[in-house]
Parts: sequence; C-alpha cells; structure tokens
Amino acid sequence: MKRVGVDDAVALIPNGATLACAGFVGAGHAEAVTAAIERRFLAHGTPSQLTLVYSAGQGDRGDRGVNHFGHEGLTRRIVGGHWRSAPKLSRLALENRCEAWNLPQGVITHLYRAIAGGKPGVITKIGLHTFIDPRHGGGRLNARTTADLVDLLEIDGEEWLRYRPMRIDVALIRATTSDARGNLTTEHEPFHHEMLAIAQAAHNSGGIVIAQVKRVVDAHDDPQRVRVPGILVDYVVEVGEDADHHSMTFGEYLNLDYMRAAPREGAEGGAGEAGRGGDAGGIAATAATAGVAATSSPGAAAKPAPAALDARRIVQRRALLELAAHRPRVVNLGVGMPAGVGAVAREEGVGGFVLTVESGPIGGTPADGLSFGASEFPEAIVDEPAQFDFYDGGGIDMAFLGLAEFDGHGNVNVSLFGEGEHRLLAGVGGFVNITQSTRRLVFMGTLTAGGLQVEAGDGWLRIVREGRSRKLVPRVGHLSFNGEYASRQGTDVLYVTERAVFRLVEGQLVLVELAPGIDLQRDVLAHCGAPVAVSPALATMDARIYRPGPMCCFDVMPIDT
Repeated sequence: MKRVGVDDAVALIPNGATLACAGFVGAGHAEAVTAAIERRFLAHGTPSQLTLVYSAGQGDRGDRGVNHFGHEGLTRRIVGGHWRSAPKLSRLALENRCEAWNLPQGVITHLYRAIAGGKPGVITKIGLHTFIDPRHGGGRLNARTTADLVDLLEIDGEEWLRYRPMRIDVALIRATTSDARGNLTTEHEPFHHEMLAIAQAAHNSGGIVIAQVKRVVDAHDDPQRVRVPGILVDYVVEVGEDADHHSMTFGEYLNLDYMRAAPREGAEGGAGEAGRGGDAGGIAATAATAGVAATSSPGAAAKPAPAALDARRIVQRRALLELAAHRPRVVNLGVGMPAGVGAVAREEGVGGFVLTVESGPIGGTPADGLSFGASEFPEAIVDEPAQFDFYDGGGIDMAFLGLAEFDGHGNVNVSLFGEGEHRLLAGVGGFVNITQSTRRLVFMGTLTAGGLQVEAGDGWLRIVREGRSRKLVPRVGHLSFNGEYASRQGTDVLYVTERAVFRLVEGQLVLVELAPGIDLQRDVLAHCGAPVAVSPALATMDARIYRPGPMCCFDVMPIDT
C-alpha cells in the first residue's frame, strides 16, 4: 500500500479505463476522489472515455457522488443499478451522449464477485420478462447503446439470464481507517456494502484499488474488524475529518445509532454501553475533536411524533395493516414512501418483524432521504452481495415498494417514465431482485400525482384537489415488473393507494377496497387510464387509517418481546 494525495491518486487513472465505484446513495462513496476526477478532467481533459460501473445510486440528486462523472468525454459508458440520485448521469443517457445500461443492483454486486472468481458472469432468473431481458431491450437505455451485456440461456429446459463479466481497471472504495499495510476498517461507516467484492474484482483483473479513508494508523488491534485486507489495496488517500468529503452519509456527518444495537431496558450507561460500549464513545470523541457534532436518535424505545395525515402517510398506514394480516418475519422496505413504513410501525408501537435494507443492515429502523441504506439500531450488518444472495433465494417474506406508474395488467414502472423534458431516469436498483424473489409484494403510491391534496377526517377521506397526472396508465412505459409473469409464479401482489386498493388476479388488476367517503366512479374509475375490474366483494378500507392520532393496531399485530 502507498499513501498518496488525492490529485496523485486520480492521475493514476488511465484514459479508457473501466472504473467501479462503491457506495449506496449517500454513504460509502469516495467523494474526495471522484470530485478530484471531475476537477482534473475539466482542467486537463483527463481521464477521459471512462466506463463507469456502480450498483446503487450514489449521489444527492445534485452534484455529489457519481454526478462528478456526468460530463461528455469524461464518461463514455455507464452500467448503473439506480440512477435517481445522479441526474447528471441521467442527462447523459437520456440525451444519447453516452452508452448506458440499467441492470439490477443485486446482479451488479454479484457480478463483482464473479469477476473476482474468474467465472463466466452471473447466471440467474433475476430480470426475466422485464426491460432487462434481451427480448425487451437488454437493459439498454438509449439508441446509442448497442452492445449486449445480457444473454438469454436455456438450462435443463428453463430460461435463465447470463450477465457478462468485464475487466475492472480501477476500484474506488471508502473506509474509515487504514493501517500501514492497507487493511481497512469501517467503524464510522453505516455499512460496508460491496467494497470487498469490488476490491477483489479489480485486483484479480490486474487493476488498481484506491481507498479513501479518514485516517491512517500504524496497526489495527482487532483483525476481525478488517473489511478489506491490505493485499487488495494499492493506494490510500487520507482526507481527515472532512465533512464535505467524508460524512457518514450525504445527510448526516455522523449518527451513532447506525452503528450500535438498541439500548436495553435497564442497562446502565445509556445506549453506547448497551450497544458498543467504549467504541461508541470513541466515535463521539473523534467527532468532537473535529468540531462536528455526532448526531444520535432518541432511542429505539422512544416513539417519534406522528407526521401529518397526508396522502403519503395514509398509504403508509394502510400498508402497515398488511403486516398485521400476514405477520411476516423478514421484510424489505424500498426507497421513498415505503421507507417510512418502519417509522409508522414505531409510532404505533408494533413489531414482530425484522426490517432489512439492500445495503446490508438487518433489523432496526431504516433511514430515509440521503441516509437511506442505513438503519437505526441494526441487529446485524452483512456485505451487500451476501444480502442479495439472501434476497434472490427467497429470504424476504414481504416487501413494500414504490410505483411510479402501473397498468391494468398489474405491470409496474419505477425505472424510466415521463415525456420530453420531463422524462426521468430513476433506474431499478434492487427492485427487480426483490420483486422476482419475494412471495408477497405491496406496491405503494398515490392514484394521481402532481398537486394531489387530500383531507382526512374522522374515519373518512376527501379529495380536495386532484393530481395532474394519472399513475394508472394504459400501458407502462418501462417494464420494471411484469404482472403476468408474477401471476404465473404465484406471487401475491397488492397495490395500495390513498383512496383504493387493487389486487393482481391472474394477470389483471382488480379493485378490492375503497376508502370511506370516496365515490367509486368520480374519485377512482374516472382517474384510471386502463379498464379495472371491480370485485363483487368490494370492501371499505379500515376507517382507523383516516383518523388523526394512533391507529392502535397493536391489538392485531405481534409485539417484540
């Protein structure tokens, strides 16, 4: 391992290199290094013509993260899992100024391991009958993109997809501390995502591994806390306590609750002693030395104040009732509206289930916004590729996911939608992995979008102002989820909105619940862009959803003991 300055590090990146970048939304991204890459390109025109590979969206929907690569000439090809956090990359793709693919997040993390192991890529069913399937576009995002990265195979009479491996020339990873031999620990990081797999892939491709860290020490005291061994690390960039370039997430400088267990009732010494003891104190001391506050949440036992009873909160409350009905053990929450289901569960004082996030946390309450991927008071944290092994094999009992648009066949689009200048490339992230391996799915969203305003009263709902655009369309613009295929696989699928609930029945959408106070024709069917069957047993949605204050659903939900 060699210690280098950030400008010296980026000077090592050759033109035309394939660069893999680790991180998840606002965490684990080597911000100082990627910002230096952008500066060097704008000043000197190098490095140029890069192929950028990343699994999760790394960015703040502005300038940080992989947005630094959003310049024509700097980046020639992009293989990304989630794009919503990187609008500068999205513009390159949508304007046909680079080659661009959207592949499932979990597949990309597994592809790193396949590259490291010298294997012929990743062979999986994940992605069949979606826009990633070669029969539906092969994950390509624009006309400029013609190369094949995905093949359709038949093995023992069954269809499979093969995702092709590639050489990784440069790996950019981030940790907290490096020792003198390059061994990396992650004590100030909320998780360790796919950094080990990326480092192994680059090393075994004959490439280089550049690690950004806060500090370098002589030696680590505990080798079991090393997440990436020094034999894989070529260069270390030390940035110190730099809040601009090395915050825990793009939303928070340092949150101790992402790294420790929940405080035990009656434990002495508070959350730090109940969780990680003196280590948490060391983290706090480090932050204080840097002159930056280490943030901490109230604690697992404390219930947050309820949010306003708007359309978003109504959908989350109705989704929570599905946990009561099915009592799953292992649950996944998607980004955006679904991520808030965990907070609603805490408000209601309910439990009996374990929440997981693609980045690796198991248990606790997932964070939202620019801290999505972290969880407050997790029970365990695993590597991201291992988390997707668990997901792909059917480990999730129930998943709650968003929907940008859906149609009468139950198809869902979360990846590419809108028209003209309003066209939005969000990418699928882990959505395809989760929806094709989980037996029970709850999609969440409002029935209309763009200015929707609702009023909830004493057990009823009124539409004050209708949204400008319909979410239920004649045909989805991008096939992120195939309703017919899900029906054939026996998946139980529900679509929850603020005013109505739909169920997937044999590849068709059926209206099964209506909110109290809502007119079926005026408020629902008139805003459906495709014919929808109405169940003869149409039920009224639970009135508790539309009452201010607690729903008191603890009477029907299991409580953690």
